Amino acid sequence: MQITYKKLWKILIDREMNKTQLKDAAGVSSNVIAKLGKNEPVSIETLIKICVALGVDIGDIIEIK
Repeated sequence: MQITYKKLWKILIDREMNKTQLKDAAGVSSNVIAKLGKNEPVSIETLIKICVALGVDIGDIIEIK
């Protein structure tokens, strides 16, 4: 099972936001951001923090291929 965060990166581009700004807004570590960049799994808790910070649903930031 392969996951991708392409939807998340598109949202950041649309909002003119960089990964550091996302890290600060969501209160996650740079290690988490690195995992996201490599399409590695992260905890649901982390995904929820990102969703709350961006005001989106989990399906808006992650896709299962």
